[in-house]
Amino acid sequence: MSTTSDNRSYAREVGARLRAIRTQQGHSLQQVETRSDGEWKVAALGSYERGDRMISIGRLAALADFYGVPIHTLLPGGQAESLPPQAARVVLNLPALAHVPAADAGPLRRWVAQIQRERDDYAGRVLSIREGDLRTLTTLYTLSRDQLLDMLQQWKVLDPTSTSDTAGTQGP
Repeated sequence: MSTTSDNRSYAREVGARLRAIRTQQGHSLQQVETRSDGEWKVAALGSYERGDRMISIGRLAALADFYGVPIHTLLPGGQAESLPPQAARVVLNLPALAHVPAADAGPLRRWVAQIQRERDDYAGRVLSIREGDLRTLTTLYTLSRDQLLDMLQQWKVLDPTSTSDTAGTQGP
């Protein structure tokens, strides 16, 4: 039999996982509302993340899909290690990228153009790179993650807002 305190504990754990995923992706509550065209309201997301409000499994599945994570990563009792580790925040300086020779940066420029089309963001001066994006780029350039970050640093295209979880890949 479930008690009210068990339900609150469950809601808080789900909320903590929701907040962890959102912050790891570098989004504010307002950015999630904007990116979702208002499907996810700041007030509701905040309530879910604080554990003040219970989220239905249907809404949780939709939010997991929106964040691009398997739903089991958001459920209590699941494997804690299934939450993605805090990753580097990689931000590309797009004007700097324009100065890298096309022979080197052509594939990256085409990839950036595709992401801008998907995000409907053509005026941006920076582009945040998600962990999945890094995996795509490592495949595209046939490099390890660290080698890719080193290459971006050598090209001087990492924006100062980039952070790192590994030594040697700090932003400029």
